[in-house]
Formats: sequence, C-alpha cells, structure tokens
Amino acid sequence: MSGFLQSVRQGFSNRQAGRSNGISNPGQPRPQNGPPVTGNSNIPSNNAPAAFPVTAGPVDDMMSVGSISVPEPMKLFFTEDNAKLGVKGNMMPLAATPAMVDVAEWLAHQTVEQYRVLENFIQVIQELHEGKKICNPESCPTMSAGRHITYTWLNNEGKAIRVPACQYIMLVQRWVVSKIHDPSAFPTDSPFGTSTASFEASYPSNLTASGSQRPIPAGPTTLNRTLSDLSGRDWFGKPAGFPEAFLGDVRTAWRQMFRIYAHLYHGHYLEPFWHLKNACNNLNSAFCFFASVGKLYGLLAERDLEPMLPLINIWVANGSIPAECANGTQSIVQ
Repeated sequence: MSGFLQSVRQGFSNRQAGRSNGISNPGQPRPQNGPPVTGNSNIPSNNAPAAFPVTAGPVDDMMSVGSISVPEPMKLFFTEDNAKLGVKGNMMPLAATPAMVDVAEWLAHQTVEQYRVLENFIQVIQELHEGKKICNPESCPTMSAGRHITYTWLNNEGKAIRVPACQYIMLVQRWVVSKIHDPSAFPTDSPFGTSTASFEASYPSNLTASGSQRPIPAGPTTLNRTLSDLSGRDWFGKPAGFPEAFLGDVRTAWRQMFRIYAHLYHGHYLEPFWHLKNACNNLNSAFCFFASVGKLYGLLAERDLEPMLPLINIWVANGSIPAECANGTQSIVQ
C-alpha cells in the first residue's frame, strides 16, 4: 500500500488540531432567539462516568424501549429550517474514490477522517458546565437516540449491557482508535512489504526494458484459472494489503460513529449545540457528509439509520445528500 493512509494518520493524536471550527468554545453564546423549552434540557449533573466494565466490543443490536404507541415530541433538528448546512456545494466529489486510489484504502482514509471530525463534537459534550461534564451518567444514563432506542455494549461474558452514554462513547473511541492504529487491521505498508519504487530499483537491469525501470511484461499464458483462484480465496481490500476482517471492522466503526451522532442530536442538540455559535450548522455539515459516504458505499444499513431518518430524508430530498450516495451506487458486497 502506498503512503496515502499513513500520511493521513500523521498528527492524528493531536486532538486540538481541528478545533477551530467555531464549536470548540462553549463561551461563544448563540443569539438569544433560542428554541422553545421542550421537556428535559439535559442539564449536566455529574462529572465522571462510572468505572469501565471489561468489554469485548460493540454489539450490533439496538434495543427498543418504552411504549412505541407514545410518540415523541417533534424534534427541532427534524425540520427543514434547522437542517441547514454550514457548507455549500456537491458532496459527491468529496465522497467518491479518487482516481488511482484503491477503494479499500479510500475507506480507511475516510474512517480515520470521519472519526477525527466526530471527535471534535464529542469534546464539546465533554466540556464542563458548572463544574460538571455536559454528558454524564445522570443526564444520559443510557446510550439512547430518542425515547425508544437504546444501544447496548457487549461485555467480556458476551452479554449485551446498558451503560451510560458517556461511557459507551469512550468505549467506542477506544475501539475505533485501537483499530486505526493497529497495523494488522489498518496497514500502511505495501502488501509486499516494500514500496513499488524500491522494488523496481532492486530489479536486475538486464530484465528491464530499454530506458525503463520496469520489468518487461511476459506474454500471455494458457492458464484457464483466474488470478484470484491462483492466489487463494479473495476478499475486499486484499490487493491493497488489507486483512479479511477489514470491511467488517470499517462497517462496525461507521455503525458506532453513527450511534454517537444520533446521541449528539437526540441528547444534546439543545444543550449545548443550540447555544453555541454555528454549532448546529457545523454538526449538520459533518453528519450530512458522514451519511453521504456511509450510504454511497453501503456502510450503514437502513436499520442503522432509523433514529436519524427524518433528517437524512430532508437532505436526500433537497440534494444535500447526492442521489448517487442516497442510492448506494458504489455499495460494497461481500
């Protein structure tokens, strides 16, 4: 693999690099034309999450709770007036795989970048308000996305357990970061252990074409088997050096990042994002692009999108999410 993903990782640990987007300073008040008070305003009430349980990783299932027959109040972020983005333009060129870049490598890059952006918004709900964190075990006792959806985590005994939202988010962060920085999961080296340039430089000069540093191509063979048959079982990302579990890890990372976005909207849209200058539009922009990429490559199932579907449908209808993305024209099947 080329140094494309490796260059993206550089500076990843510097969490302050991307915090100049107008949302990182809770001291920037929103104009006083605030939203109507609707129910729980998520006033922070505790400073630290409970102790971490020993966990195995994210669980795929989401649990419906409460009475579905009791509808939730209309969410402000599900209205067209509050679906505006902080950026303009077609997102398709930013979502589509660039020429000469392997699709698996592009998805690795997108996963790293999308997490980097999401982390800025996570930091906002970790800010202190009156000496306490905004998202805490008392204000958000479960990882929820509205009244009827609660996400669970798989512990070391294989049991799906409910944990406070702040704890769930930190567990997701640990899991995603561990994958991103694991060279066996997100490799940055060439699949052959050396770069193309160094390989060609070491090639005997008598085996290269005149005036060229590339080997002379061999003539056609009479083999009637495909290259994938000859090289063993195939999988997405194999030619670029990615492991067989790569696509599954990417989909899990996107599903978990989606859940964090869903909680940011359902649990913290009014407090703190509504009261921070440009924060709602910036949150919309980030989530709209995240959803565009996720839908384009089939990384998010329709079931996953349920908690945020009204907002996504607004963006699909007004073209903020391009038709190619909405239709999953580059969905990966494996």
